[in-house]
Amino acid sequence: EVQLVESGGGLVQAGGSLRLSCAASGFTFDDYDIVWFRQAPGKEREGVSYISWNDGSTDYADSVKGRFTISSDNAKNTVYLQMNNLKPEDTAVYYCAVDSTQNSGWDDVGGMDYWGEGTLVTVSS
Repeated sequence: EVQLVESGGGLVQAGGSLRLSCAASGFTFDDYDIVWFRQAPGKEREGVSYISWNDGSTDYADSVKGRFTISSDNAKNTVYLQMNNLKPEDTAVYYCAVDSTQNSGWDDVGGMDYWGEGTLVTVSS
């Protein structure tokens, strides 16, 4: 059974930092992407960043480039999202997801195969 468990969310002041973790288990895929999404209240879910488990390639949404860094620890089956210089507009529930087929863009919500339950990040001004 595929499981994704996010952790690390919380309340932080603007300009602060958080590191989110996504612990993955139950995978049998040889080549897949792990994607971080977020959903703010009243807004659509949007892609934040992705990392390829196979070759480590990454990409970011323009809104977080230069502030967020995605990384993976293959030995721990865990993907991290380091978030620096947080802004109130980063407030959202953050989800990690698995894309096992890469048949669409990395930020295509409909292209994900599995989702975690999410972790809430709140940035106060």
